[in-house]
Amino acid sequence: MIDTTRTDIPEGEERLRLDVEDGIGVLTLCRPAKLNAWSWESTRQLGLFADRIRFDESIRVVLLRAEGRAFCAGIDVTAPGGTITGRSGAERARNYYEGIRWAHERFAAFARLPQPVIAAIRGYCLGFGFELALMADVRIAADDAVFALPEAQLGVAVDTGGDLRIAREAGAGWAKLLALTGRRLDAASAERLHLVQLVTAPDELDKTARAVAAEIAANAPLAVQGIKHDIDTYADAGLAAALDRTAMSAALTLTSDDAREGYGAKGARRVPRFEGK
Repeated sequence: MIDTTRTDIPEGEERLRLDVEDGIGVLTLCRPAKLNAWSWESTRQLGLFADRIRFDESIRVVLLRAEGRAFCAGIDVTAPGGTITGRSGAERARNYYEGIRWAHERFAAFARLPQPVIAAIRGYCLGFGFELALMADVRIAADDAVFALPEAQLGVAVDTGGDLRIAREAGAGWAKLLALTGRRLDAASAERLHLVQLVTAPDELDKTARAVAAEIAANAPLAVQGIKHDIDTYADAGLAAALDRTAMSAALTLTSDDAREGYGAKGARRVPRFEGK
């Protein structure tokens, strides 16, 4: 896995970058050559930035964006699970469970920031990329954005609650359809399902997202943060228990033979042969 005790970000290993501009904390996914693919290290850095942002009075709103042509194309399928190991299948599943719970804690620190988070999404927003975007308070998409939760096609459960958040926003039926099939969703359909709030032309995305962020930043910080907290308390009722169940489902499926087959087939560009074990 990774060294969870580190609090530094080595030069050249940046997965995210934070810039503060006129009350807006611009948090940028900055690995465009990898389509901003996510990793355990990305999760660690997200947690570090969340801790920095939380008590920074100069940041009234966060703009989550990405460099390049994709927001985040998901996890790198050539390295499923990182280096999580175990002396037995049970121990490996336990280690996955604890690793995913650790990741959930980092994600919660981000999702529960007192400052509202605006996500600006272009291109691929797949797997964890979609789940990360769903942690934002307001989502603005370019009309070329493509959303999907393809985990079931790889033999694993959705591991950070994206399906739960879709159920909250669009209803359980749509969450099941999207997560059980892995089918892709265009920006217009995502807006119709209330998974994004605004759709704009790609060349207008940054301008539109910054304008919304600036509009929020101009309002009274205590009122803005109180409103976010109140709505989240209502909308997220029951989420904590569901996420713990999610961590267990993810741990069991990530250590399965089906997951090994799914990731291998994806890398080899062939149809997987799942056996349910």
